[in-house]
Amino acid sequence: MVKRLISALMLITVSTAPAYAHLDPVEHGAFAAGFTHPLFGLDHILAMLAVGLWAASVGGKALWAVPGAFVATMALGFGAALVGVPLPFVEPVILASVIFIGIMVALALPLPTAGIAAVVGFFALFHGHAHGGEMGQADTFGYSAGFLVATALLNAVGVAAGIGLDRILATQRGAFAKRIAGGLAALGGVWLVIAG
Repeated sequence: MVKRLISALMLITVSTAPAYAHLDPVEHGAFAAGFTHPLFGLDHILAMLAVGLWAASVGGKALWAVPGAFVATMALGFGAALVGVPLPFVEPVILASVIFIGIMVALALPLPTAGIAAVVGFFALFHGHAHGGEMGQADTFGYSAGFLVATALLNAVGVAAGIGLDRILATQRGAFAKRIAGGLAALGGVWLVIAG
């Protein structure tokens, strides 16, 4: 079962790699352009899934607090980009978020929920800033609603995957499978750094 889950995760990861173009908001609408924006970048996908896995690994209030912190702070980063607040090293920090969050999931260190929320919030600021910087001529409300919904859904998929692994494989094997998934996310981040 673990081999199938890992194979499925790898297949999803590989199948998203060539999709780097973004939808035209004039042709497809601002919401669609915003919604698909995080889905067209492997760095965003891996980071957001890893956030959900990390939350599922901790459980309890982390299930909503960690993804909530990510989405809320991402909105702040988006707003900062819109008003012209510069944020250095946006792309390198986004790549670092994939590696760091993946490693944290793999290590399964016992950290408080507030600390995890602060860490993912820090990285979310950069993800949001990137979305704001790439908005183009899209309507602000529709575009931001789109990428925030997509982000929340990706976080939810990560949470659901983590919970599902615990239920399918039993708690101890599920925890190990989540750690493997975190390690794979981190390796995906390293691959993105090398490939970029």
